[in-house]
Amino acid sequence: MIYLQLYWEFFKTGLFAVGGGMATLPFLAHIGESTGWYTQTQLMNMLAVSESTPGPIGINMATYVGYTIGGVPGAVVATVGEVTPSIIVILLIAMILQQFRHNKYVESAFYGLRPASTGLIGAACVSVIVETFIRYSASGTGGVDWSTLTVSVGGLALAAVLLVLTNWVKPTAKWHPVVFIAASAVVGVVFHFGGV
Repeated sequence: MIYLQLYWEFFKTGLFAVGGGMATLPFLAHIGESTGWYTQTQLMNMLAVSESTPGPIGINMATYVGYTIGGVPGAVVATVGEVTPSIIVILLIAMILQQFRHNKYVESAFYGLRPASTGLIGAACVSVIVETFIRYSASGTGGVDWSTLTVSVGGLALAAVLLVLTNWVKPTAKWHPVVFIAASAVVGVVFHFGGV
């Protein structure tokens, strides 16, 4: 039963997350909330691992969540669920592409999808920033207990240093991203920014 649920949840994610892997984050957040499979913090950790591994982020996230919930079979089922809608859509489009290639309604529909994709990716970015840099507790009414609000100063400092090193310091700007990922992991472990 868990495998069927994994397939269905990731099938929906693959079907509606238009705009790439980051657009899957709002769907993944909803899956975590509705199923209880993982928390928002665990989702951000999964995102970090998925970003640092090769391959599309949406597929990596599906594989990661599937493995966490159902082991290797869960990883396979979630991944297949994620890619099934894309395969179906690609096959359908390939069959009828020549007929509708220059149809003004099709072009308008794809043009209209751009803002939706931008909004989904923007929402994902905001949730990652909030989860990474801001800590708070929920109040009894389900809102935010503002008295518990703290900002990760160390995390902000690390982000600022990385921004400078990757954009404005010429010798380090050409370094491979893996170097920055590894260095950030070491700094995070040494200074434990999750608690700062």
